Order: sequence, then structure tokens, then C-alpha cells
Amino acid sequence: MTTLICGSLAFDNIMVFPDRFKNHILPEQIHILNVAFLVPEMRREFGGCAGNIAYNLLLLGGEPMIMATVGDDAAPYLARLDKLGLPRTHVRQISGSFTAQAFITTDLDDNQITAFHPGAMSFSHLNKVESANAKLGIVAPDGREGMMQHARDFAEAKVPFIFDPGQGLPMFNGDELLDFIQLADYACFNDYEAKLLCDRTGRSLEQLAGNLKALVVTRGGEGSEIYADGVRHDIPCVEADEILDPTGCGDAYRSGLLYGIANGFDWLSAGRLAAVMGAIKIAHRGGQSHQPRREEIAERFRKAFGVLPW
Repeated sequence: MTTLICGSLAFDNIMVFPDRFKNHILPEQIHILNVAFLVPEMRREFGGCAGNIAYNLLLLGGEPMIMATVGDDAAPYLARLDKLGLPRTHVRQISGSFTAQAFITTDLDDNQITAFHPGAMSFSHLNKVESANAKLGIVAPDGREGMMQHARDFAEAKVPFIFDPGQGLPMFNGDELLDFIQLADYACFNDYEAKLLCDRTGRSLEQLAGNLKALVVTRGGEGSEIYADGVRHDIPCVEADEILDPTGCGDAYRSGLLYGIANGFDWLSAGRLAAVMGAIKIAHRGGQSHQPRREEIAERFRKAFGVLPW
């Protein structure tokens, strides 16, 4: 099943601060915050939510197709997509712009401070979902207009999709978020985003889930919850070999959900596969540096949960 992944392609500039942010941010001085963190370690990685989700879905044996916008500096990323065998039919290059850039600093407690330049991502609305002939989709963090356009496109084309606003959620007010929920078949948030969603819409998670086939809330090391058919499925966190870098873990999780939906898994199995993908990713630096074979993913699932869903 071809899965259209609408979202960002970005270069992630990842820095590690060998201390804890809390030791350098004084709560009583937060109104005049002026801090600098020395980061001896820095890497540049291929990232962006669409790129990360597609990469992980490809590892699972899915059929991802990316819809995104990139800038004049995108040649290395485009070459990578070609090498991976990810079609870039719906990757549009915007002249006179940069590819989206994230500058991510992580401390010893895995807290992150991120600065993000959207660049070409702001033109994502120029891409149209109906041209992709997909059977399943996801609206991941992207340009504001693009996210709204692609959600409407999916609904009009009657293509089921996940609404996954991520760090883009604050761009939308309560009414706009409710519109997304009405258009989508599924929705996925981390625990902070879920609280913000409830605050802005004035609805509880249970009420919001009533408009969807499933609503997913991830809670980091505490696992995740899937609200579906009036039932809350609790998905435990899978123990990772190491905890090196949380960047892209949410995207890896979402690839497991998409694969489960595309292949007709029950929600418990889909959530468990998502948890396995997140655990594999967090043991590697960057959003796309892990390279498990499908058999290795299956073994991790078997070790954590026993019966395989495929």
C-alpha cells in the first residue's frame, strides 16, 4: 500500500551539550534569558519528519512516498533519496530558498532546545495530494498552509490519513485543530502536544478520540496510549540497547503505526511495533543512521512481545 508522507525534509544540525540545561537557566531570571551553551560535539544529519518517517517505513518493508519542498541546497538529500530507492516524484525544489534547517541541542538529560528555519517548507502548499495516487497518508509537521491544504486534499480524495502536527501544533488555534480532527481518520501527539490540544480545543482526549478511528498519545519512557473504539490500549515502552539520541524517535514510532494500519494490524500490535521502532532509533545518533534489517526488527518485536503481527 503506497503511503504518502506529507511533511518536511530538513538538514538536522545536532549538537550535544555535556551538561544539563537546568544548571544554567535561572528560573528567577527567565524574563531576561541570555544563555550560551558550549557544544564541542556537532553533526549534520539528514532529517525532517517526512524523511525520517519514510526512512523507517522503508526499513519495515512499506511503500513510502514523500511529498515535500526543498531548497537550492538539497542536492545531497536528493542523492540520498535516490540511493535509498525513495521516489522523489513529489519532492518540489523551490528556487531561491534553503532546505529547512533544524539546529538541535541536547543535554545530558535528553532535553532538547531546537531552532528551526522553515525555508522551502513554507511553500509546501504548492504540492497537491491528489496527484500522488496514495492509499494511506500522514500530515506531518510542514508549512502551515501546506498542512491545512494536504488535510483537505486527503479528505476530499477519501484517502485515510494520520494528523500528526508535532512541533507545528502551536501554529493552529482551537477551531483549526478541531477541523483537522474532523478531517482525519487518525491523530498522533506526544504528551505535551496532547495537553496543548485539549487546552486549545476545550475537549478531553476521550471526546476528541470519538471523532477518530484512533487517537495516539506517546509518553516517552512511559510508553504510549491508543484510544480506539471507546477503549484505551496501553503500549509499554520497549527497552533500548542504549539511549543515545531522541531525535527522530517519534517519527520512527509513527512509521510503525503506518505500517500497522496499512497491513491491517490490531491496535495493540500496531502500537507495539511502533514502540519497537522507537527503541531501535533511540540507540543511534541522528534520525536516519540506524540500519536494522527487517528480520532484526521482527526479532526485537518477538523478544519484547512474543507473537509477531506478521
